[in-house]
Amino acid sequence: MKLWSKDNTDTSRTVEKFTVGKDREFDLLLAPFDILGSIAHAKMLASVGLLTNEEAANIITELKNIYQQTHDSQLTINDDIEDIHSQIELLLTKKLGDTGKKIHSARSRNDQVLVDVKLFLRNEIEELVNEVQVFFQLLIQQSEKYKQHLFPGYTHLQLAMPSSFGLWFGAYAESLVDDVITLQGAFSVVNKNPLGSAAGYGSSFPINRTLTTQLLGFANLNYNVVYAQMGRGKAERVTAMALANVADTLARLSMDACLYLNQNFDFISFPPELTTGSSIMPHKKNPDVFELIRSHCNRLKALPNEIMLMTTNLPSGYHRDLQLLKEHLFPAFKTLKDCLTMAGLMLSNITVKENILADEKYKYVFSVEEVNKLVLKGTPFRDAYKQVGKAIEEGKFTYTTNVDHVHEGSIGNLCNDEIKNMMQKTLDTFPFAHVHKAIDALLK
Repeated sequence: MKLWSKDNTDTSRTVEKFTVGKDREFDLLLAPFDILGSIAHAKMLASVGLLTNEEAANIITELKNIYQQTHDSQLTINDDIEDIHSQIELLLTKKLGDTGKKIHSARSRNDQVLVDVKLFLRNEIEELVNEVQVFFQLLIQQSEKYKQHLFPGYTHLQLAMPSSFGLWFGAYAESLVDDVITLQGAFSVVNKNPLGSAAGYGSSFPINRTLTTQLLGFANLNYNVVYAQMGRGKAERVTAMALANVADTLARLSMDACLYLNQNFDFISFPPELTTGSSIMPHKKNPDVFELIRSHCNRLKALPNEIMLMTTNLPSGYHRDLQLLKEHLFPAFKTLKDCLTMAGLMLSNITVKENILADEKYKYVFSVEEVNKLVLKGTPFRDAYKQVGKAIEEGKFTYTTNVDHVHEGSIGNLCNDEIKNMMQKTLDTFPFAHVHKAIDALLK
C-alpha cells in the first residue's frame, strides 16, 4: 500500500526497493510521534467541520490503541507497506472503514513526516539533555573531590604550569554548559509546528494550524508553508551540530584520559575490570572504553558536514534526498547517550595519583610561580622572567611547590557553584514541562 498509488499504476519492484531503502526500519522510531500528530490533526479536522465529532472520537480512540502498540513493541510495518504513515492509515481503515480514510484530509506525507521528525528530535534532545546533566553533576562532584590534587598542565604537550584535577574535571563540566546552550538552540528550532504546510504550499481547507500547535505542545508555528518544508534538513543539521558539540567535549576528555593513564604520565588508574589487556603483554591495561568514546564522538563530529553535503544545492520544496537524513542522524542520539553513560562509569571509578608534582621532573612547571614571586617583591615582570630563565639555563633554578591561585576559575577558586548556576539557568530555559503537559492531555 502506498498513499500515492492509483488503480492504474504500479511501481517496479526494483525501484520500490531502492526508494524505500531503510525507511521502514527508521520509521518505527517515528511511529509514536506520527500517532501524536495524527491525534492532533483529527481534533483539528473536527474543529473545522472536516470530521464529525463521532468520526474524530473513533479515529482518536483507535490511534491511542495503536500508540500503545508502539510502546509494547508490537507495531510492525507490513512488507508490502511503504512507510509508517501508510501502515497507520491502513490500520485505521481496516478498523473504521471510510472513516479511517478521512485522516489524510488537509495534509500531505510531506508535512506528516516533518512533524514526526520534529517531535522525535524534540524528544531525543530532552533525553540527551537529561543524560548530559547526570554527567555534568559527576564532573562537578569529582572536581570538588580532587581539587587539592595537583598535576602538570601542558601547552604544546610540553610542561607548562601547575594544574589540578579540580580544574580538569571542572573544565569539562563548564564545557557541557556551552554544549547544552547549543542543544537549547536546536530544541528551539525543532519546537515549531510544520503541520498544515501540506506538500509545502498550504491547503485550501480552512484548517487551524494554531490549534495543532497548542495540542502538540509546540512553542510556535513554522508560519510560512514553503519555509516549513525548507526546514527539513535544516532542523537536522542544527541538531547534528549540537550533538557534535557534546561529542567534541567527550572526545577531548577521552584523549586526556588515554594520555593520563599512559605509564609515562601515570596520573590516573581504573579498576582492572574497566580496562582491557593484551594477548601477549601481561602488564597491559588498555583504555579501550575511552578510545572507543573518542572514535564514536569524532565520527559524530562529522555528522553536521554529512547533512550539509546531503542538502547542498537543493532548491525549495521536498526532495527524496531528505529521506536519507534519518539514517545518519537518528542513530547518533543513542551513540552519544551510550558514550555519556560509559564516560560516567569510568570517571565514577577513577583513582587519581597523589603528590604528582613532588617528582623533580616536573619542577619547571613552577617557573612561572617563581617569576610571579619576584614580581610581587617589586621586580619588573620582564626582568623577573629573564632572571628565572637564566637560572634554568645555568642549572640553578630553585622552587617550592606551593601554589597560591585565588582568582575566579583558578586552582584555589574553582567557581563550581557559579558553573552549576550557569547550567541550571540554561536547563530552566527548556519548556519540557509544557511539552509533557500538552502530550499528556492529547493522550487522555
